[in-house]
Amino acid sequence: MRKQIGIVDDHPAVILGLSSIINVNSGLFVSGVGGSVAELLLQGAHFDLVLLDLTLGDGSRPADNVRVLASKGIPVLVYTSGDQPQLIREAGRAGAMGMVRKTERPKKILEAIASVLRGEVAATTDWAVAIDADDEFVSAALTDREMQVLALYASGETAERVAQQLFISRETVLDHIRRIRTKYAAIDRPAPSKLDLYRRAVEDGIIPRQR
Repeated sequence: MRKQIGIVDDHPAVILGLSSIINVNSGLFVSGVGGSVAELLLQGAHFDLVLLDLTLGDGSRPADNVRVLASKGIPVLVYTSGDQPQLIREAGRAGAMGMVRKTERPKKILEAIASVLRGEVAATTDWAVAIDADDEFVSAALTDREMQVLALYASGETAERVAQQLFISRETVLDHIRRIRTKYAAIDRPAPSKLDLYRRAVEDGIIPRQR
């Protein structure tokens, strides 16, 4: 089944170009576009990922846009000209899964989309530089809830079982896992796989090493 991608941008030419790049991939399909997050969500379509422009004409902040989408369990990949590190950091703190430049080659854009769809962080050089400069974000520890989720998930539980044990939804569990991966990637300790998450949890004393 093709993954459904949403695009939030208020420049029709950019939307047309991105749609053309995405739709040539047999595993992807642009299922909705909008000049704002509200406009996109009003369409009622399903989205496996949303490409979000950092600067929109409606004056909305990247953090607010990312949080709205994340609250609905939608992973966010921001794309930008790359010269707005403060906005990139803001999106990262809110839970964006990475960024890609608007000027990137189609292959790189598709690779970034594929990474996020796998639950990994699309950590480009621009993303890493912007996040690394944010001392508050880099030094941020996992929240109590994130540690609970990580302890269960890294120990071998499925997202469904974690949700049942913590009395939250599966989508909320997956959102926590994305945020955990983003935090680890931001401090040069990437955890793209479940095994990597287990290693990080052991290293940080969140779960005991299995013998």
